[in-house]
Amino acid sequence: MTPDSTLAADIDAACRLTGTFVLRSGQVSNEYFDKYLFEAQPALLARVAAAMVELLPEDTELLGGLELGGVPIATMVSARTGLPTLFVRKEAKVYGTAKLAEGPDVAGRRITLIEDVITTGGAVRAAAGALRELGAVVETVVCAIDRSPAGTNPLGDVALEVRPVLTRADLDEARAAAAT
Repeated sequence: MTPDSTLAADIDAACRLTGTFVLRSGQVSNEYFDKYLFEAQPALLARVAAAMVELLPEDTELLGGLELGGVPIATMVSARTGLPTLFVRKEAKVYGTAKLAEGPDVAGRRITLIEDVITTGGAVRAAAGALRELGAVVETVVCAIDRSPAGTNPLGDVALEVRPVLTRADLDEARAAAAT
């Protein structure tokens, strides 16, 4: 799939903030990418979901939206495809049903994970492992943005194919084009 330069520009414009920010690593940056800003805009979220539909493996039986950012995207993709959605927690809740994944049973089902942004893939790695332990077949993650270094698959070590709508390079190209 050819990246949508207009979508990249619109996401970059909506989400790239300037100021002083402490990152998860503890480093201080003068830029921050707030992914929730595109997810909070229905028209932009719908465009991302439409692009994700094209990336889904044909044999997908369930969509697994990862807490928190993957949930609204998975819901929109589900509405477009009719595929049922799971809401995958970071850890199983300790009350009620004590489920890790809210929704249909996963045993023996082919699940495509849905995530907003992947950089190192830690949350996706953990979710895939937990779902596999429950008997699910998890081989693909479709994400809105892959911010990992170009040419690398941060989830190759756990046999997951990453299919991004946009990459870090796409966003950087959109930003550079807007600056000229």
